[in-house]
Amino acid sequence: MSKINGCLKCVFIFFNVLFGILGCLLIYSAVRATASSIQMSTFGGPGVGWIWVIALGVFGMSALGIFAACSENSLALKIFAGFMVAGMIVMLIFGTIVAVVRNKVKDAIEHGAKEFVNPIMENEDSRALLESLQGPFQCCGVASAEDWGSAIPDSCGCMPDYSSISNCKPRPQGSSGPALIYSQPCSLALFSIADLVFKVTMGFLFGFAVTAVMGLLFSIVMIRQVTQH
Repeated sequence: MSKINGCLKCVFIFFNVLFGILGCLLIYSAVRATASSIQMSTFGGPGVGWIWVIALGVFGMSALGIFAACSENSLALKIFAGFMVAGMIVMLIFGTIVAVVRNKVKDAIEHGAKEFVNPIMENEDSRALLESLQGPFQCCGVASAEDWGSAIPDSCGCMPDYSSISNCKPRPQGSSGPALIYSQPCSLALFSIADLVFKVTMGFLFGFAVTAVMGLLFSIVMIRQVTQH
């Protein structure tokens, strides 16, 4: 006879299967992110190592949860509950770090800090990304057109008309490139991209912290049911 309530057991296993699938998707995302040459560290954020930690952790915890529920092993359930506590703490720590980094990046962009501008301009992939954004967002450089040095790219070129003539200005003296360039920097456009990543990451981490609390409560109930038999 089963020691754990059948409905509770099925719900617990179902959600662990879902998280197992999510863990596989995260592992795939980690592989893709590792293969990509553009890292979030370019924008002042963490690298992909933490993605591997979370992906393997989610997959491992879901496998442990399924085993503990199917075997109705009190020791496995207690280990699972312990990992849920640790996971909740880790997710809260990571979520707080991401929030702090987001605010740091925002302040750096708003004030045109060199510690933010230089890594972007020194990386070929981030320079290419910046250049691809300049035309659509009608901006030039990260903090200013001077970020490009003496060679202003054609993507900074501004074609004035009656509605946008105020967005144009002459290129800096001593530099080559279009005669008129966009007067606005691309800092806001860059931050809008980075901010989306930061918000999704924070929602993901804090959401997992809440899920860890639910998993802890489920495992505590099942431990009580197993030990009472």
